[in-house]
Amino acid sequence: QVQLVESGGGLVQAGGSLRLSCAASGSIFSINDMGWYRQAPGKQRELVAAITSSGSTNYADSVKGRFTISRSNAANTVYLQMNSLKPEDTAVYYCNADVVRAWQYGSGDYWGQGTQVTVSS
Repeated sequence: QVQLVESGGGLVQAGGSLRLSCAASGSIFSINDMGWYRQAPGKQRELVAAITSSGSTNYADSVKGRFTISRSNAANTVYLQMNSLKPEDTAVYYCNADVVRAWQYGSGDYWGQGTQVTVSS
């Protein structure tokens, strides 16, 4: 069993910052790619940022220069530092991980429960 738990969401004024965390636990051997997605009301879920096990990153154009994704492999945790927040960033943010499970074949895709980020103008 693998569980991903997000934390760090909240309400912030435009121009402010938040840092999201997502910790994976359970029967984990290693984690491949990890990422953050978000979904605003009435819109599709979209990829915000992703990071490989070796640290390579990519970002949605809308957040480049403002958001930074990072990870701790030892802690099985991924972070999203969000600066210069805009009202358009308001959404539920979900973390995602491709997990290699201990003593099991292959890997599987897991999602966190989501954390609300609200940016006021």
